[in-house]
Amino acid sequence: MKGKVRIVKTTSENPDFVNLISALDKSLWERYPELKSDYWGNNILEINPHVVILYLEKKAVGCGCFKKYDKNTIEIKRMFVSPDVRGMGLAQTILLELEAWASNLGYSFSVLETLYKQKEAIALYQKTGYAIVENYEPYVGLENSICMRKPI
Repeated sequence: MKGKVRIVKTTSENPDFVNLISALDKSLWERYPELKSDYWGNNILEINPHVVILYLEKKAVGCGCFKKYDKNTIEIKRMFVSPDVRGMGLAQTILLELEAWASNLGYSFSVLETLYKQKEAIALYQKTGYAIVENYEPYVGLENSICMRKPI
């Protein structure tokens, strides 16, 4: 990995997070224009105290967050790495940081949802121990969704 990497725990109100999420949404709608109506309501940016931003040198290049899914489980949300720095292991660094944070807060499991065209994301999640499971709410019946789960 080239350059100095720094991970910052923050909230969803962080301007760097807001900018990264804007880039994420733009990339998703370009890749999946036909799904915007099905998924738009699931991409509302809620106030979230569990956000990680990854900086390369001093530039925010990746992010992710989690929210409580149930008393033992968190849901990974809004994972994104800027296209110009992909392939450097940054997404895995973000994911592991989120899982460690959730584990330290007493959670035992992590779930997440991604879309079927996100081949790199699916491979990353499987490589880090996630298994594909039946779609959970609110993704039940959405055939484009791939839901995954792992113990943390």
